[in-house]
Amino acid sequence: MRKIDICKPENLPRTVTAACSPIIRRAIRWFSVLCGVLQLATMANAAEPLDPPTAAAKKAAAEIRREAILPSIGPAGRPLPLASHWNVGTVPGTFTPDHQIELLQQGSHILPWMNWPSGDPDSENFKAYYERLLAYYAALDLPISIRGTQWNAMLVKKSYREGPEADWAGVILPDGKRLPRLSPFGAVEPWKDPAAVYVDTPAMRRAQEIYPDPPLVIWASNNEAPDLRWAKHGPLEEQSKRYLEKYGAGRSDDFKRQVVGEGWVERFGVMFQAMRAALASDAWRKNVRFVGYGAFGPSHYGRSSGWEVYSLHCDRWTSPDWHVWDGGSPSYYTHNWNQNRDYWVFSTQVEAMNWVFMQEEAWQVNPNFWFEMSTWDGNESKAWSQGVGAADDASLVDASSRPLTAGQRKQLDPADLKKSKTLQYLQLGQDYPPARQAGWVQYGMWILRPRVVREFRGHATRLEPIEPYWRETVAAVDRVYAHPVLADFWRHGELVANPAHRHPYQVNIPAKQQDIPRWYLLDTNLDPPRPWTLETELPVFSLALVRGEGPTREWLVYAHSPLQDRKQVEVTIPGRGAIQIDVPRQGAFYRIDADALTPQRIGE
Repeated sequence: MRKIDICKPENLPRTVTAACSPIIRRAIRWFSVLCGVLQLATMANAAEPLDPPTAAAKKAAAEIRREAILPSIGPAGRPLPLASHWNVGTVPGTFTPDHQIELLQQGSHILPWMNWPSGDPDSENFKAYYERLLAYYAALDLPISIRGTQWNAMLVKKSYREGPEADWAGVILPDGKRLPRLSPFGAVEPWKDPAAVYVDTPAMRRAQEIYPDPPLVIWASNNEAPDLRWAKHGPLEEQSKRYLEKYGAGRSDDFKRQVVGEGWVERFGVMFQAMRAALASDAWRKNVRFVGYGAFGPSHYGRSSGWEVYSLHCDRWTSPDWHVWDGGSPSYYTHNWNQNRDYWVFSTQVEAMNWVFMQEEAWQVNPNFWFEMSTWDGNESKAWSQGVGAADDASLVDASSRPLTAGQRKQLDPADLKKSKTLQYLQLGQDYPPARQAGWVQYGMWILRPRVVREFRGHATRLEPIEPYWRETVAAVDRVYAHPVLADFWRHGELVANPAHRHPYQVNIPAKQQDIPRWYLLDTNLDPPRPWTLETELPVFSLALVRGEGPTREWLVYAHSPLQDRKQVEVTIPGRGAIQIDVPRQGAFYRIDADALTPQRIGE
């Protein structure tokens, strides 16, 4: 007689599990978690045993599942946000499975995340990481997010480069030389190959066995494979033999951007179709969504004459990404390598306003396009810690939350400065406490109302020193669920454009988009005189959402002040008039009725 391991529900006959109610199926799953804990406890380096889900975890899981499976645009309004991460916790001391489980046990609203299943599924490492996480997710019937690499990068490796030209997916110069960059004019058939390497594997099949029916699976790709750009590497006809043979020289820039975009749409579509088909589980095939880092339109739209070089806008689209990806996670980053700052016109807050009209365009093409927001404060942790002189993990926040002395500023290492935005702020005599980051993150959240706020940290970044900053993002997400007024405005509010001014990025805007509203910053009594430059300092960032009509209208105002708390700031709401509010660094929400004299602060 064949033995059945009842600790693994996938070993039970499907007729048994199919006949069970959802409650019984979850009980079976949780039983498998407990069995898994007993197995892991026998290992030399076993993880801590799992406690049963708390009441808070069960409540949060139901809310997470509800919001994750809602359409992006539907009768229920905008789905409430979830917090997630790019650091998948494979390095001890980082964003490990224990940290995720802790957040869920506390009732936080996260989109669970994990590394791409790989390796030997029978190994202790696989069981300690993948089985433990997937079994816990399955017990709570949670949606999951799996971080993938740039799957297509394998197509320009040496083994492909030395094969027949007809099988080469990369660039061929007019002189016949091959370059290790993917080409939108290259061979299409090889784009099916990543499915066998990344999906049709023992590890991925085992992941599907452990959790056979997740309500949603997000495959979040780094999406940074080397590729041919329409202008960055030089004139297209000088960079691609295949382009030159097919289209010849002398085509317009608009034409080049369109055919490059169409080439990517075809090739990514082939890869996605093959990867989906390679899945063993019907539920996974149905519920998987391909989400690409940066797979969205340009935030720098109109900032300078060079913005079009890094764009594929044309008469057909602002970006081809929403014509092939199921979702995008563009970067709301205060990069350490450029001059953008959280208190300038050249800021993520101002640039994010460009994405609002692009969201509408994306949803016209795909009403369920999954829009995320990736955040990063521009800090490489080692340089940051060294620069502020943090003696240990616990002292980083304290050291960053007070200005440096003049002597300390002189001693900052230029190499560290290049790698840390916080050090760049501290060199200017500022500080960077978690409250400052909280205000900045929330502004992006409420301008864009994304499905997910996904923080980035390097794979080896330790959690303890920067956890207070990350917890501000988690708190910003949980706050939406905790306060009915915030939840209602998130779902049904309409972002209020400020018609008194145009967006400051106005270089080479296409004629058909010149009248589209892109400016959502409200006027305040602290605004500097115009005209503004990219380096103009903005004391307060504010926005408004409106609901209702006529005398029943109500507004929600959010405002934050990056550099200091401010009292009695006068903010003007278009169509409503001026109000007076206090604006802290961490941000504040105010509800205003059509006839109310005093704004009501909420969400504290």
